[in-house]
Amino acid sequence: MKALLLAAAALIAAPVSAQTIAITGGTVAIGDGSQPITGGTVVIRDGRVVAAGSGVAVPAGAQIVDATGKWVTPGIVAGIGSLGLVDVGGVQESNDSRARTSPFNAGLDVSTAINPHGVIIGNERAGGVTRAIVADDAAGSIFAGQGAIIDLGDDPDPITRPRAFQYVELGEGGADRAGGSRPAAYAMLFDAFAQAADFRRNPAGFDGRSTDSLLKRADAEALLPVLDGRMPLVVHVERASDIRQVLTLPRRYPGLKLILAGAAEGWMVAPEIAAARVPVMASAIADLPASFEQLAATESNVGRMTRAGITVGVLADGRGGEHGVTQFAGNLVAIARVPGATGLDWGQAFATITSKPAQVMGMDGEIGSLRAGRRADVVLWDGDPLELSSAPVSVLIDGRAQPMSSRQRRLRDRYLTPGETDLPKAYSR
Repeated sequence: MKALLLAAAALIAAPVSAQTIAITGGTVAIGDGSQPITGGTVVIRDGRVVAAGSGVAVPAGAQIVDATGKWVTPGIVAGIGSLGLVDVGGVQESNDSRARTSPFNAGLDVSTAINPHGVIIGNERAGGVTRAIVADDAAGSIFAGQGAIIDLGDDPDPITRPRAFQYVELGEGGADRAGGSRPAAYAMLFDAFAQAADFRRNPAGFDGRSTDSLLKRADAEALLPVLDGRMPLVVHVERASDIRQVLTLPRRYPGLKLILAGAAEGWMVAPEIAAARVPVMASAIADLPASFEQLAATESNVGRMTRAGITVGVLADGRGGEHGVTQFAGNLVAIARVPGATGLDWGQAFATITSKPAQVMGMDGEIGSLRAGRRADVVLWDGDPLELSSAPVSVLIDGRAQPMSSRQRRLRDRYLTPGETDLPKAYSR
């Protein structure tokens, strides 16, 4: 362990350019759905993965990190949540996750608000999260705005892909925000798309300035790439009938590129989702009728949708517990052992928190696995990452080792064996 930490410290000090690193001897999980490889090697050069697996040659002159007894994996891709937008959820001044009174909706761009030095960012990075899919919550409209893909590196530039998708609430959430019914939500959706088309035809004549206008100019402009299929539309729905309705949207708007979020009852319409080739970001452990649109929720949902041929990534909770997704993925492995239930094997489950979210968001060629050419987001663990007893010992983002400290860890260390000078002034024995 000491040697590994020293090697990580050397990586932090070394320049990232023209640097070749070989991580050898560990149990390597590529993250692409395959099973872990014992005694594998991962080679990184200039912040990218060169090769990973068994029988990989170590280049001459490479800096070697001995990972014997450790697990080596791609970093976790967490989403869809508010990571980077919230410091303290209950303090409005530190919470940019919902524009409650803004006249804008689809035109909101979360990439302008990401705080790379936020406390929660440090916590999640130390937990093995290297990238995250970030979106606002919808507030005064069914549209929440344009989400982003971010990295959790300890540097001032957290944005991997700004304006990566548009987020919209349908189902119960959409009904609530549109006036109280699902038909109202669809009327709002159709009218917004019609206004965006009007804006395209005549930008100068578009009336988006009146206080009662559904869309401002920025909103209409933001919806054009959605209609053209250049920007995915992430639709939050849970109920099977709502999912069926969403799958009909491309008949009306042929350019739409859909992604489902939630889909608690997705297993009920899995063949239809698969036939439409629509990917899903779903909760791994939703198994209770938490709402009327989730009456058929089951922990077999992800397994059943995966078995049907759907690309499924696992949702993080979005409120500062992103590295808990390793537990979610671990549950999917455990469910496979329950008679009558449908889970995933280890490789498939780990992919739901690494390569599958990347595939869902169209980032498979960049992040989410240790395949050659991907960004070198690499985590070294002291054990199986899907076991709660395991933890990261080193995290690399774009090939650069990251600090493993966080505010929570510093507070833990401060008060683990407190001395008199470490105690709060009001503290008394």
